[in-house]
Amino acid sequence: MKFLDLTKVYIRSGGGGSGCVSFRREKFIEFGGPDGGDGGNGGSVWVEAVDGLNTLIDFRYQQHFFAKSGQPGMGSQRTGKSGDDITLKVPVGTEILDEDQETLIADLTETGQRLCLAKGGNGGFGNLHFKSSTNRAPSRANPGQEGIERTIWLRLKLIADAGLLGLPNAGKSTFLAATSNARPKIADYPFTTLVPNLGVVGIDGREFVMADIPGLIEGASEGRGLGDGFLAHVERCSVLLHLVDGTSSTIAKDYRTIVSELQRYSPALAARPRLTALNKIDALDAKTLASRRRSLEKASGGPVFAISGVSGQGMQEVLRAVYAQVASARQPTAPEEKAWHP
Repeated sequence: MKFLDLTKVYIRSGGGGSGCVSFRREKFIEFGGPDGGDGGNGGSVWVEAVDGLNTLIDFRYQQHFFAKSGQPGMGSQRTGKSGDDITLKVPVGTEILDEDQETLIADLTETGQRLCLAKGGNGGFGNLHFKSSTNRAPSRANPGQEGIERTIWLRLKLIADAGLLGLPNAGKSTFLAATSNARPKIADYPFTTLVPNLGVVGIDGREFVMADIPGLIEGASEGRGLGDGFLAHVERCSVLLHLVDGTSSTIAKDYRTIVSELQRYSPALAARPRLTALNKIDALDAKTLASRRRSLEKASGGPVFAISGVSGQGMQEVLRAVYAQVASARQPTAPEEKAWHP
């Protein structure tokens, strides 16, 4: 299945049916009077977050969604049929944006969340509605209300507890495959990962969801490589795990490149709790490992985990540290106690 995380769609709700002007004309009924029915309501356009989807690819092939209009009213006090609603089914984690691609309309983060994007027009009143003691034979009816037409953007941000960051070939996909049930593509060339991947990671009988995104390179914020658009998929993460390739001779520079791109993309994301791990230590001797670990600790200003996704060295320790951050973020914040006043 192809991956798509941003798309534009055009929606229009149905217009209301017009009211009817009609009079009873039946034998033996001397004063029939008005009997025109109201028009039916137009269908509305809804969006719903459903389980089992992880891409917006369906909206690449169908981008126009128009609800049916209501039918006009008829004689004998018959109301027109209302138009059917239509529902856009999207993955959990989808943001609904206005046409300017900046104004947030809604953020669907839970299964079953629904939102009316365009309400159908009301049906017009038939002439029966206007009958009164002073106007016994009204000859007017209302037209139906027009539907709403608008353009919206759908932007998917995958929901995960932890996210993986790093340069291409830092070993992110290998790490995810070694710790979860995910099976991302793994190869020895840059940008093997072209789309985000999710995996359920288990540690000490507990589970959390981890996201792997395509690697960043210097200048990603300016569109180099695959750009930094995939960083949106780790914006919901409570902790980031930054993997640095231990076989690289420019450890400190590699680390600062990712941090710099995070800052350019979103200072709020750069300020998120972040753990640093030196990966691929199975390919290093003890002296080189110690030297490069010290270099990375100096660049990051904090402790560094030494791990290997291939041999499994240090994996349990780093997963426990990640889960500790995830568990801390999952705990509900206690409401502030208000001072009592007589």
